[in-house]
Amino acid sequence: MTLYTNMPLELVLEGMQQERPPLIETIVDGVRLQLEPVTPGVGKIVRLLHGSLNDYLRPELMPGQLLAYGNFTDNATNRS
Repeated sequence: MTLYTNMPLELVLEGMQQERPPLIETIVDGVRLQLEPVTPGVGKIVRLLHGSLNDYLRPELMPGQLLAYGNFTDNATNRS
């Protein structure tokens, strides 16, 4: 792999070796999302996995937004 950057390599690769928490996959309003757990029942949206094109434009589904997923656990599965 070749990495071209003008930033110091230590900054670019910082945190790369840290283990990440398992991601949660859930369906909200017909949109399949991948969440990173923040607190019990609340997750930060990592990415949209499946939805209509208009779903990608919805501000409440932007990556980084917090989402309560406690009510949606029957559709959720853990992914590593």
